[in-house]
Amino acid sequence: MDFLTPEILELRDATRAFADGEIAPIAQKLHMAGEQIPDDLLAKMREMGFFGIYASPEHGGLGLGAMAVAVVTEELSRAWFSAGALPARNWMVAMLIEKFGTSDQQRRFLPGLISGELQAAHSGTEPEAGSDAANIKTMAVLDGDVYRVNGQKQWCTHANRADILSTFVRTNKEERHGGISTLLIEKPRGENFAPPGLTGSRIETVGYHGMHSYSLFYDDFTVPRENLLGGQEGQAFRQLMAGYELARMQFAFRCIGLAQAAFEVARDYSTTRVQFGKPIAQFQAIRHKLADMATKIEAARQLGYMVARKMDTGERADLEAGMVKLFASHMVQEVCHEAVQIHGGNGYAAESAVSRYWLDSGLATIGEGTSEIQREVIARRLLGER
Repeated sequence: MDFLTPEILELRDATRAFADGEIAPIAQKLHMAGEQIPDDLLAKMREMGFFGIYASPEHGGLGLGAMAVAVVTEELSRAWFSAGALPARNWMVAMLIEKFGTSDQQRRFLPGLISGELQAAHSGTEPEAGSDAANIKTMAVLDGDVYRVNGQKQWCTHANRADILSTFVRTNKEERHGGISTLLIEKPRGENFAPPGLTGSRIETVGYHGMHSYSLFYDDFTVPRENLLGGQEGQAFRQLMAGYELARMQFAFRCIGLAQAAFEVARDYSTTRVQFGKPIAQFQAIRHKLADMATKIEAARQLGYMVARKMDTGERADLEAGMVKLFASHMVQEVCHEAVQIHGGNGYAAESAVSRYWLDSGLATIGEGTSEIQREVIARRLLGER
């Protein structure tokens, strides 16, 4: 695997050591308490340079590409699924600003996003606009030098800690896709948001603790005109499409890291759990489960590496990115289920790490595009419809 260069391997090993030493020891306790990733851990991730690995050196990033995103995401997610998701928002928003932003937006936002000093979140989903992203109703009306934003957003993860929300808004009621724009909305950190114009309420989830999700409510909230991404209305879908490959590949490696953690804990448990006078790893049923789990994980990983390689060489990879997201999201659910099964009743206990993996895997076939949407995207490409 010569595509895993010495530099990438060094980054992977450093990330694994960091994740094992700093994240894994606290993940279960924080998950049980429903708490978010601590500020001191976020600061350590900044010191490790994780937020800047994808951005170009021209803007202060490391420029290590999609393969670096893949290995860092897997190792962080292996320690805690939420930790693997944390840098992704900065990677994505920084990429959009690098690609589409005005020179002023690049100057104002990129240094902080790349260092991690600024935290980002994405706000696209609405009560009636999930998979149907073009059904966005949140309106942004230009009034002099500001946009006045009114509407509701849903499932904005990391919103409370974000300094910048990349937000889809409707700027034209007459056009469907072409009437949607992206605003870079600045806000203070904290649960109080920016009342009365911007308020939020937390959405409780069964898993994926460590990062909280929110419903956001905009009531005549003003956003400077210069925060329109790229300075041109109606470009949100074009901007979103440019980020799909990175987002779906990265999400797949979050699933791969989570599945790897579930496999390892199940494998280790099977060698120490004794039934009928011998470790259960000596029973064929358990051995075959482990063999299938490891095979599926490696298949997803190699497919993900292929997507990352194509991205790093500038090739189109939206078809393959959809495939790896689809495959990895179902794979992780199967692997986590089998890990619980290997643990038996002990795996169903709330305090067991394997139950956390199982709960976290529930998001896999929903987040970053449902499996149903992924299959439709893949089919369209296979049939030459796009």
